[in-house]
Amino acid sequence: MIIPVILSGGSGTRLWPLSRAMYPKQLLPLFGQYTMFQDTVQRVSAVAETGPIICVCNDDHRFLVAEQLRQIDAEGAIILEPFGRNTAPAAAIAALIIAASQPGALMMLLPADHLILDREAFAASIEMARSAAAEGRLVTFGIVPSAPETRYGYIRAVAGSSGVARPVAEFVEKPSLERAESYVASGDYFWNSGMFLFKPEVYLAELEANSPEILDACRNAMQKARRDLDFLRLDPEAFAACPSDSIDYAVMEKTSNAVVVPMQAGWNDVGAWSALWGVHERDAEGNVKHGDVLTHGVRNSYIHATSRLVAAVGLDDHVIVETADAVLVASKDRVQEVKAIVEQLRLQKRQEPLIHRRVYRPWGSYETVDEGERFKVKRITVKPGAALSLQMHHKRAEHWIVVTGRAMVTVGERQVPLEANESIYIPVEEKHRLENRGDAPLELIEVQSGEYLGEDDIVRFEDHYGRL
Repeated sequence: MIIPVILSGGSGTRLWPLSRAMYPKQLLPLFGQYTMFQDTVQRVSAVAETGPIICVCNDDHRFLVAEQLRQIDAEGAIILEPFGRNTAPAAAIAALIIAASQPGALMMLLPADHLILDREAFAASIEMARSAAAEGRLVTFGIVPSAPETRYGYIRAVAGSSGVARPVAEFVEKPSLERAESYVASGDYFWNSGMFLFKPEVYLAELEANSPEILDACRNAMQKARRDLDFLRLDPEAFAACPSDSIDYAVMEKTSNAVVVPMQAGWNDVGAWSALWGVHERDAEGNVKHGDVLTHGVRNSYIHATSRLVAAVGLDDHVIVETADAVLVASKDRVQEVKAIVEQLRLQKRQEPLIHRRVYRPWGSYETVDEGERFKVKRITVKPGAALSLQMHHKRAEHWIVVTGRAMVTVGERQVPLEANESIYIPVEEKHRLENRGDAPLELIEVQSGEYLGEDDIVRFEDHYGRL
């Protein structure tokens, strides 16, 4: 039995402005109809003899992850990290769970934000690695390089070694172009995919031998973990004591028990906009276009529009990405530097690195349509059967106008049913709740007015989703 463990903790800074901290790239449909996380979940179904998945994710993403699992009829345990500590602790938490609940099982560790085009080849590589992992080896998967790539780390297999699983000689950081060319020519180097297969007990033993402080902190965080709805929350104080480190640094570079299995499965880590240009089908001028896009004299460019018409004239090798609140224009060979813009935005304490105008909640979503001094207008969508918390605001009043669907509104001690074209006023400091008791989505317009309109002016009295 193989237990898939999906790590979904990244923020995808280089894919800003589409990827944001609260809605990162693994939760976006960047290639096809499914998100990268959903595609990863579905990919493991091609592997024989797998059990229910375990997902380790950021606490802020818990409801998005749960909803995306529901959308594809997938089940699995969701472990919540109070904050990121890199891959070694996340793998340790999953290994502790599997070792206790599924003794003898293998653990397959997969990032949630990688693209793999050939599922059959992926499954075949996992199958080839199964026996080595069952014998107690720590298996990592090395992507057979198609070019001398400088954006990836490399794994060097022992020269002259043969067989399906080759002993690992060393892990190599991102090289210069000249070195990358020599790596590819040698046949002993592979791109580091960040995917692994091993017995959880073997990984835990190696972690105890090489990075015991990580294992101690993870054991403590698990012992003090608590259930919250369908989630398992690690203890924040215990997990805060855990060093942040990757599996490569904490274990794989220190052990003598690592082997690499080559994989050729159309792998791409989608680390920048240029990578998406490379994997999508292009038109006669070499362009990839998404959304409402018009071009004239544009070649070899990636243009992505989400909310309005984007027109481009006379550009070569560019990336243009438009969202409702930001537009990125960059040379295709410099898109890795997008993170510098994100850092500037963070230093200015702006919202654009964190959230989109449309913000997702466990009950649905809201989108800010307009705002100014003492007012804000939102479009709110509530899923069938869902409800907002019972709450009140100290500094703002609200006016709700139903557009479609049927609402049940609690105002003080009253319950008021509303249908399309009906409205209700919520005074300052009045307890209230919005519910969708229908079978279709509820959409309404909310007009806020008052001296302060921040999202932190919410006092919750009761919440179906356990939020404070």
